[in-house]
Amino acid sequence: MATVSAKVFEHHKKTDGTYNVKICVHHKSQRKYFDTVHYVVKKQLTAKLKIKDSFVSDLVDDQLKGYRRIISELGEKLNYFNVESLSEYLREKDADVDFIKFCSEHIAQSDKEGKKGTAHNHRVIRNSLIDYFKREAVSITEINSNMLVSYERYLRSERTMIRQSGQKNITKETTSKGLSDSGLYNHMRDLRTLFNAARNMYNNEDLGIYRIKHYPFKKYKIGSTPLTKKRNNTLDQIRTIRDCETKPGSRAEMAKELYMLSFYLCGMNAVDFYHITKRNIRNGRIDYNRSKTEDQRKDDAFISIKIIDEARPLLEKYIEKLSTRYVDSNGLNKALGMGMKQLRKITEIEKLTLYWARHSFATIARNSCRMSRDDVAQALNHVDSEHSTTDIYIEKDWNIVDDVQIKVVTLLRRLDMKQAAKKKKERLLKEAA
Repeated sequence: MATVSAKVFEHHKKTDGTYNVKICVHHKSQRKYFDTVHYVVKKQLTAKLKIKDSFVSDLVDDQLKGYRRIISELGEKLNYFNVESLSEYLREKDADVDFIKFCSEHIAQSDKEGKKGTAHNHRVIRNSLIDYFKREAVSITEINSNMLVSYERYLRSERTMIRQSGQKNITKETTSKGLSDSGLYNHMRDLRTLFNAARNMYNNEDLGIYRIKHYPFKKYKIGSTPLTKKRNNTLDQIRTIRDCETKPGSRAEMAKELYMLSFYLCGMNAVDFYHITKRNIRNGRIDYNRSKTEDQRKDDAFISIKIIDEARPLLEKYIEKLSTRYVDSNGLNKALGMGMKQLRKITEIEKLTLYWARHSFATIARNSCRMSRDDVAQALNHVDSEHSTTDIYIEKDWNIVDDVQIKVVTLLRRLDMKQAAKKKKERLLKEAA
């Protein structure tokens, strides 16, 4: 049987002479105290520190009656609580949830667990909500289906944001364009992920605890992933990127070389370039877990890729260097963004990012080399959810990845040979003339 009572302690006297009225929860032979909003002075107490002020006493009695009602409503479920969880339940049952505060705590936990990419994406959501509501405290009840419709219109429009720069107390105003269909999908998907995480934290179906009673994403539908626009470069464009002249040590040079390294290594991402070390190199292969999906898959998104001749000098140049040059992978991404901007001017290729190397590798493997979708997916370290059960029974064969990789790179080599033969023929004709 759990009981609650009000307590005032002499040794808890504040410097202003007041005492906080505390609630004592007694359950399973243990006690837990927590503060109330009520404060009293000496003249409002008896000699035994009991509340004699009728006004405060009535307020505290009403609070205790409410707690006793909650305990009675729990019934047999009370047995599943210890004194800590019961105290928290009584304090928080009807308390509002500050969604912005929750997001900040969730982001901090992701950072602590090394999930930098997830933390960054969720930080974007939190900051956007602060911009939308124009305040840093937002009740979870305000995240409802009507708000999501209005929020979608807000995200699609051009908007001004104020952010703190690297230096303290210095703010910078930036203008952001409206989100595209794919950008909106990703944004609302991440918002839904945060909302679900809040429900998992504050609700407990087994005990009938529902601090977050609504679910706006039941009415507001995010929909399916929109088809992405063409994001691949041709083999001729890839040769242009590889062979263009860039200033040694420049961001453009890094952008060019990491683009090619990604292409050679089956579309490896920047965050993985940042994290890999020499310990990932074994027997002429690079073994690593893809950061983007490592915590979402039972196989930890592990993949083993052969280090081909073209990739070796680039890998040696950048391995373990990027993590010392940049504070985190976000810093690398920003530098790459600036480098890619310079590279687009040098090559006169309008559409070009590091991620295009991954798309280019996949497109060439499927359309030019006629590799099967399953083999291309394995080379990209993707998982087909429809065949996830089957994959449990099949041992990974990295020779499949090697086949996809070498056939794609062979096309580039053949193009080089073709261009070299063409130049040789032109030279011989010129000499003969």
